[in-house]
Amino acid sequence: IIIINKDVDCPEGKTLLIHPDPFSAYVKIVKHFRPFEPANKHVSDTATIGEGTHLQPGVFVGNHVRIGKNCIIHPNVSIYDHTVIGDNVIIHANTVIGADAFYFKRRKDRAAQYDKLESCGRVIIEDHVEIGAGCTIDKGVSGDTIIGMGTKFDNHIHIGHGAVIGKNCLFAAQVGVGGKAIIEDEVILWGQVGVSKDLTIGKGAIVYAQSGVASSIEGGKVYFGSPVEEAKAKMKELNWVKRIPEIWERLTRIS
Repeated sequence: IIIINKDVDCPEGKTLLIHPDPFSAYVKIVKHFRPFEPANKHVSDTATIGEGTHLQPGVFVGNHVRIGKNCIIHPNVSIYDHTVIGDNVIIHANTVIGADAFYFKRRKDRAAQYDKLESCGRVIIEDHVEIGAGCTIDKGVSGDTIIGMGTKFDNHIHIGHGAVIGKNCLFAAQVGVGGKAIIEDEVILWGQVGVSKDLTIGKGAIVYAQSGVASSIEGGKVYFGSPVEEAKAKMKELNWVKRIPEIWERLTRIS
């Protein structure tokens, strides 16, 4: 179904729901079909926990969560409703899985200007993933946030709503990934890399620490800078920048 505010040709296989305010219509639909369910215990009776999985003290497991076999969930991890976790997953202390998307629409004609877009997606964590301490992974708005098999996260990493992280990726501390970003398999992001929303990082790309990825980049290359460029070219550029005082002094002498 496409919620839209004007009458247009309908794509094959779709249905148009025409409404003057699609944002509000979507929120109403989500609240009807995926209403908030209060929790009354640390591990919901509707959750499924696989054989050999151990929950350390203080773990919260919400409604309709599925956790596979042989997982270790460390103290004070919060796993929100409808999350799906595979086998042999390790999640370290104080991590939050499945919080709402950071997604708001500004209404300038109101005192409280920001309307919240309700999230009805999930977080799916595949087999053999390890997630460090103090990480936050938001659920998708209408689709799922996915962490691929074998991927490893350091501490204090944030993954935005609907992002798809491939298999066997490696993210160092303080990486932030925006909503709906696609990170393909075997990507390495070193510490404090920032990834904008709605882009793709190709398979096997490596991004050095403190870089900013503002648009899609090809796989199989090494990147650095903000916005990122191929690391070799960026290093040459920085080397020339350092030489500017020397070059200026020579020019001054000549003149």
